[in-house]
Amino acid sequence: MPDTRRTSYADLFRTPEFSPLFLSSSANIAAQTVSGLALATLVFRATGSPLLSALSMFGPALAQVLGATLFLSGADRLAPRTTLAALSLAFAAATAALALPGLPVWAMLAIVLAEGLIASLGGGVRWGLLTEILTKDRYLTGRSLFNMMSGLMQIAGYAAGGVLVTLLSPRLCLLLAAGLYAAAAALALRLAHRPPRATGRPSVRATWHANALLWSARPRRHVLLALWIPNGLVVGCESLYVSYDPRAAGTLFACAALGMFAGDVTVGRLLPARLRPRFGVPLLVLLAAPYLVLFLRPPLPLTAVLVALASVGFGASLVQQERLVALTPDELSGHVLGLHSAGMLTLQGLSATLAGTVAQFTSPATAMTVMAAGSLTATLALTAASRRGATDGGLLPRRVARAA
Repeated sequence: MPDTRRTSYADLFRTPEFSPLFLSSSANIAAQTVSGLALATLVFRATGSPLLSALSMFGPALAQVLGATLFLSGADRLAPRTTLAALSLAFAAATAALALPGLPVWAMLAIVLAEGLIASLGGGVRWGLLTEILTKDRYLTGRSLFNMMSGLMQIAGYAAGGVLVTLLSPRLCLLLAAGLYAAAAALALRLAHRPPRATGRPSVRATWHANALLWSARPRRHVLLALWIPNGLVVGCESLYVSYDPRAAGTLFACAALGMFAGDVTVGRLLPARLRPRFGVPLLVLLAAPYLVLFLRPPLPLTAVLVALASVGFGASLVQQERLVALTPDELSGHVLGLHSAGMLTLQGLSATLAGTVAQFTSPATAMTVMAAGSLTATLALTAASRRGATDGGLLPRRVARAA
C-alpha cells in the first residue's frame, strides 16, 4: 500500500479541482452545523421533548437508508458538478422554509426528513469525485483533510451558532444557514465538468444490483458494519447534548468537534501507514468508553474533556475507509462511499431516536451511558466476527505489514 505521508496537505491544494470541492464542502458543513443546532433548540423550546429535539437534529439521517436503496446508483452515473450544485440549492430552499414563522413541529420534521432523502446521493457523488481528483492512493490524506475541515467547521459553527441562537433567534440562524448552502452551490459550479464514472441511467434496479454486489463480499460487509454501528450509537449520545444541558450544548458540540479534529490529524498525518490498520479497533473503543461515566453527572468541565477525548475515536473511520476503498473496484467507488455515508447517517438517525426514547424514560445522562455500552458491545462483536476465517485478521490485523 502506498505511503500517503508522501503527499502533504499543501500538495492537495495544488491539485486541480481540489480547492472548489473542499470549499463547497466546507460551506455545506457550516450550514448543516448552524441549522442543526438552531432547529434542535427551536423544537426543544416548543415541546420540551428530548426525543423530538434529537430527531430534529439527526432525523434527516433516518431517510438516508431509503435514498441509498432507491437513488445511490446516481453517485457514479450523474455528472458530479451539476449534482452537487443542485443538492446544495435544494438544501438552501428547505432550510429557508424551516425558518417560516408558525411552522408546526410535524412540518419541520417532514422537511428535515426530505432533506435526508436527497442528501443520500451527496456523499457518494462527493467522495467518488474525490477518488478521481486525488486517486485512491491519496484518498486517505484528502479525506483526513476533509474530516479536519469538518471538525473545524463544527467547532466554529456550534460556537457561533450557540451565541447567535441566544442573542438573535433560531429562525435567523436558519436563514443564515440557507445562505451558506447557496454559497456552497456557487462554489460547486467552479468544478470542471466531468462525465459520470459509470455508464447507464441511474435506476432503482441498478442501485439494488450494486448494493447486493458490494454487500456480498464478507470483508467489505464487516468494514461497512464497523463504519455504521459503533459510530452511530455514539452519535446517539451526542444527540442528547441539548437536553443534557441546554445552556452548554454548543460547548459540548464544539468539544466533540475538537476531539474529532485531533483524531483525524493523528490518523491522517501522524500514524505511519503500516501501523494504521492496527488502530481501527482501539479507536472505536476510545469512541465509546468516556461516555460510560456520564450517568454520574460529572461537572461540566470534566464532561467537556470526556466528550473531546471520546471524539478522538472518530479517527477510526479513516482506517476503515482506507480498507473499504482498497476492497472496492474503481467503477463502484462512488457507490460504496455513498453506501458507507448513507448507512452511517441512517444508523446515527436511528441511534438518536433510540437515545431520545431512553432519555424520555430515564434521563439524558443515563441514556448516553446506555448508548456507549451498546457501541462497545458492537465493536467487540464485529471484531470477533471479522477474524473468523480471515487470513489478514479482519478488522484487527494479526500482524503489521512491512512498509512499502
